[in-house]
Amino acid sequence: MGYIHCCGGLRKTKSFVLSPTGNFVVCELDFLTKCPVCGHTVLQLTRIDDKDNISTIRYVNKSARKNFEKFKSKILYERRYYDYSRYSGGRFYLNYNEFGVKKRCYSNLSTLKIGLCSNS
Repeated sequence: MGYIHCCGGLRKTKSFVLSPTGNFVVCELDFLTKCPVCGHTVLQLTRIDDKDNISTIRYVNKSARKNFEKFKSKILYERRYYDYSRYSGGRFYLNYNEFGVKKRCYSNLSTLKIGLCSNS
């Protein structure tokens, strides 16, 4: 997921990778369907050539929608990023039985005493 600067803030966009044409090595397309502040449709095309020169082209509203339809045939795949920060903890826990009492072990497996018999 890419970002486009619009209306004084960064807005999340759909990010696509295009097949490079000409002497460009990398071509990426960011598409913002509707800015939450101004309501504009924004398309930004970023290209890098073999000499590491970056060129960006930005289209707004009607020309953005028209050019997005034109670039649809050149899209290789949509770039999706997985947010690992949202899933910091696991949802799995281990049920074990210690002296006849069913317990749950969440993280510390080194302190487990499975199979102990009480000698009282």
